[in-house]
Amino acid sequence: MTQILENITVIDLTQALAGPYATMMLGDMGAEIIKIERPGSGDQSRGWGPPFVQGESAYFLGINRNKKSLTLDIRSAEGKKILHQLLAKADVFICNIPKQASRERAGVDEETLLKLNPRLIYCSVSGYGNSGPYAGRPGYDMVAQGEAGLMSLTGDPSPQGEPYRFPVPMADITAGLYATIAILGALYARERSGKGQALDISLLEGQTSWAANIASSYLNAGFNTPRMGNDHPSIVPYQIFLTQDKYIIVAVGTEKLWQNFCVAIERKELKEHPHYKTNADRIKHRAELTELLNAHFKTQTAAYWEERLRKVGIPNGPINRLPEALAHPQHQARNFIIELEHPLIGVVKSLGNPANFSDTPVSYRIPPPLLGEHTPEILNALGYTKDKAAQLQKAGVV
Repeated sequence: MTQILENITVIDLTQALAGPYATMMLGDMGAEIIKIERPGSGDQSRGWGPPFVQGESAYFLGINRNKKSLTLDIRSAEGKKILHQLLAKADVFICNIPKQASRERAGVDEETLLKLNPRLIYCSVSGYGNSGPYAGRPGYDMVAQGEAGLMSLTGDPSPQGEPYRFPVPMADITAGLYATIAILGALYARERSGKGQALDISLLEGQTSWAANIASSYLNAGFNTPRMGNDHPSIVPYQIFLTQDKYIIVAVGTEKLWQNFCVAIERKELKEHPHYKTNADRIKHRAELTELLNAHFKTQTAAYWEERLRKVGIPNGPINRLPEALAHPQHQARNFIIELEHPLIGVVKSLGNPANFSDTPVSYRIPPPLLGEHTPEILNALGYTKDKAAQLQKAGVV
């Protein structure tokens, strides 16, 4: 069965998370990913741990399947030559070197590479993008979360509460997803124009895009959303409640759902109560309604409330710990936890690709590579003999 990106070659000069996440997505869709890594150390995330498994970083293992690893010193003349040989025939190049001057010294700036290969899709992923007063500054996930304004909205809403970062690197993952989307769009555009183009993805813009609805509230209505903890600024009830045994989430997004909700929790009198009849009323009287519902949900177990709410179509669910989430029956049924055979570890597991295609499914072919594992294979494909490859290795080029 064919795949969407079959016969597409991607040269990946990224490390950490945003770029590697994008290239993993492209690899799942069938692209050949050649990951360029620094000889001796490789992608910086190879050192991020513990935990390590047989010396391999669990962090690295989670975002680098379906890739071949080529160690290459691109600062050397011979290393730059090899990289340009690969890029001359590649379809996509993705890098996360933030400074234009550094890209030019390495010979991987967009002007050089689009002249070398006019059909190339050139994707730059950086903290702030390639223009503007912050261009060239280094960027990391937590910095983007803070500068984008989202951390000001998370955490304890009390006056003494401090802001919290989201515990997974959502700025990196978001930039990786936008890079994936942009690359797919550029490949489609190339089918019509025959030409490649440059793409500019920033962590800051990707992270700020998460503020879609609350940004609109400020830009169009002048409303600056305060820190609200687990409450929703525009919908009530849309929050967590503590039951007898654990927390659950309840999302009552429409007036019809509110009517059904009151029946499900055996509080029919709330349906027509003047303080709670409409969503606007419930927002106005949020504190008193929340206090009432908090006391009510504590009278029964989570399972009791989940069943009653589900019967009348109220979106709800438990707050799972990570082991519970990964063992979720829906994930098990849809094979979302995938397994690949790794040369050192044996079976290595990772989260699957959330995109499901009926005719061109994603595939999981290559485990996260050992550092430089595919260097001989790639050099051989470029016409380098074993003796020449050995010379390059001795010289520290590969």
